[in-house]
Amino acid sequence: MASKRGGSAGDRGTRIADQIQRDLSEMIMREVKDPRVGLVTIQSVSVSPDYAHAKVYFTTLSDDPVGTAEALNDAAGYLHNLLFKRLRIHTVPTLHFFHDRTIERAVEMSQLIDRANATRAKD
Repeated sequence: MASKRGGSAGDRGTRIADQIQRDLSEMIMREVKDPRVGLVTIQSVSVSPDYAHAKVYFTTLSDDPVGTAEALNDAAGYLHNLLFKRLRIHTVPTLHFFHDRTIERAVEMSQLIDRANATRAKD
């Protein structure tokens, strides 16, 4: 497969975000020892156009996603330093972690639809 050289800035941002997502997934599992961080899945990463900030969206099986977000944000500086050692880019973005509720919302919506269909079937 040929490598992409001379791609657009958007392509570069996407590649960096994808690499950060892969690296963070591994580093959180292996390096973060905070008990508030359980099983975490990095859903997506979006990097600002100037590469100064990265929004990291995660899901967790924890009963306390707010606590998990706090723990990850507490570990953000440490994770930033680990990324700096791995990535070969001039600016490693500051990490900001956010709980991604997309899956939860989808389940809630599906349940609402099921209830509406069950009610309609009774009528």
